[in-house]
Amino acid sequence: MRKQGKQFETEAIRTQMERTQFLEHSSPMYLTSSFVFEDAEDMRASFAEEKERNIYSRYSNPNSSEFIEKVCKMEGAEDGFAFASGMAAVFSTFATLLESGDHIVSSKSIFGSTHTLFTQFFPKWNIHTSYFDAHNLDTVEGLITPKTKILYAESPTNPGVDILDLEVLGKIAKKHGLIFIIDNCFASPYLQQPIKFGADLVIHSGTKLMDGQGRVLAGITVGNHELVDKIYRFARITGPTLSPFNAWLLSKSLETLAVRVDKHCANALVLATYLENHNKIEWVKYPFLKSHPQHEIAKKQMKAGGCVVAFGVKGGLEAGRKFFDNIELLSLSANLGDSRSIVTHPTSTTHSKLTKEEREAVGISDGMVRISVGLEHIDDIIADIEQALG
Repeated sequence: MRKQGKQFETEAIRTQMERTQFLEHSSPMYLTSSFVFEDAEDMRASFAEEKERNIYSRYSNPNSSEFIEKVCKMEGAEDGFAFASGMAAVFSTFATLLESGDHIVSSKSIFGSTHTLFTQFFPKWNIHTSYFDAHNLDTVEGLITPKTKILYAESPTNPGVDILDLEVLGKIAKKHGLIFIIDNCFASPYLQQPIKFGADLVIHSGTKLMDGQGRVLAGITVGNHELVDKIYRFARITGPTLSPFNAWLLSKSLETLAVRVDKHCANALVLATYLENHNKIEWVKYPFLKSHPQHEIAKKQMKAGGCVVAFGVKGGLEAGRKFFDNIELLSLSANLGDSRSIVTHPTSTTHSKLTKEEREAVGISDGMVRISVGLEHIDDIIADIEQALG
């Protein structure tokens, strides 16, 4: 590992694996499933973990190791493991740490697939979840039982971009001896480092801002070494490992994360301000708008507001459908954090598996629109939205 202390952008660019005999400037790809050994003793010692070395790419690979090291430095984490998707990271992290009879306390405002995991799959293994309102952290401690093991949240939330006070949650977790896990996908490690506020583990979908160009699926969990080591041992057996090629792409993408996210945030703030003053928009939420209910908390724990703007179109579901049908430049997709701006209808896509009551409980109305603001010129983004509103 390199010494800590360089600025974020420098670490993102200059954290690289050791050069080979060819003295390449850019890290090469290691598209190999396995690695060879010098002799019988080398093989025995490697499998006995008496030495650190690559054995099999399901366990580790130079490309995934470089990607993990970069994210650890960005987040201030001790260790990490990279996965084939964001949900592979979520599932593997929880499956590693939980046993039958354990209990999770989670924010209601989480990704739809994570909610489905908590409500439909974990109960089959006698693991149950209690939810708290992201707007009322005073209720969190009342949900904690002797069986509670994990405190979990996303901030900003998906899709409503609510902000949870990570420092408050961190103190609650520490007081009760809970493992505090934060999904930091919407912020990226450039805008927010939850470990500073007490998080034990941080999860990312690398598919989003880390890649930033809609090319790959990936996930990563970083944090406390002891916890990550358990996750690693679970993952090397169950096999949800990130591929070397995708790890190589992501490591290269992280070199431009800061400049990309700066532009995402600048565009998003301009768009949010424009929408807030539009007569056909009912409401707008963006963390760095002064009108956002948790604006001060966002400023305390985030560098900027992120790439996602949520809003409601006046006229309800029919007006919202017309808006989506009229979009020309922006993409209709369920992804986010892409260089291309993306318009999503959470009710019919990312959170469609939730009941109407479950969606309404976390502020997802039928007319909600989520825009992941991309890197196009802001005038062109606004022009497309303007014509789509009619």
